[in-house]
Amino acid sequence: MPSLRSLGLLALLLLLGACQTAPNKRALQYLNHYGFGKKYYGNAEEENYATVGDSVQYQDVLHPTEISGTQKVDIDGTILMPEVGIVHVAGFTRSDIEAVLQERYSAYYEHTNIVVQIKTQGKKYFIFGEVRKEGEVKHPGDLTVFEAVMKAGPAENSANLGRVRLMRPDPIDPVVFTININDMLDRADMTFNMQVQEYDIIFVPATMLAEFAYFIDDLLFPVQQLLRGALGPIFGFGRGRGRGRGRGRGAGVGGNGLFGGF
Repeated sequence: MPSLRSLGLLALLLLLGACQTAPNKRALQYLNHYGFGKKYYGNAEEENYATVGDSVQYQDVLHPTEISGTQKVDIDGTILMPEVGIVHVAGFTRSDIEAVLQERYSAYYEHTNIVVQIKTQGKKYFIFGEVRKEGEVKHPGDLTVFEAVMKAGPAENSANLGRVRLMRPDPIDPVVFTININDMLDRADMTFNMQVQEYDIIFVPATMLAEFAYFIDDLLFPVQQLLRGALGPIFGFGRGRGRGRGRGRGAGVGGNGLFGGF
């Protein structure tokens, strides 16, 4: 009898183990294995490539009236071309698309000379932290980290420009650079004024004083809310404030923060 119980317990443990490992194996196929995680990628600074949302402008020099126009890359990475139908172009460079169109139109024309231009819409980078304009930003090309930070508007009283982080995402070999923007402002030393690539993440941290102020502000927040609720109708505390507690809003320390009152 004890042996049967042992066998039953062993079978139950094996069954539970199988239930736990099966979802993990299935999840592996959905994990990111390269770069930021986008389906279509490349180095647009070296040679632009088409991605979802971009527009592909094309023209056949030999047959400009028959083969000419602009098509937007659809969500499935394709464009709809006259005569030849659907053509997959997402992830392809300009020269790649020209070669594909040349091949597809060779069934209809003996000689073609198709030129392509990609109108970029989907290239972007991200910036967060102590700046006025956080979030996703359209990548204009030939952009340095100094330009990106200045464009976002660093918070005057709370941005730690001496410890700006430029992060290059990758699941295997991510790279994080710590960049001193103050050196660029004080001494015009642009040694580390690196190029911002597509899907880079820039983070502007808070100064130590600002971090301390945010910490105290978080501690006092429940008390402030209680006083607002109890005394607000009597004294009018908090009217029109609309103060958010999130960090990196670009307001600096003191605007409506630690010493912002009720």
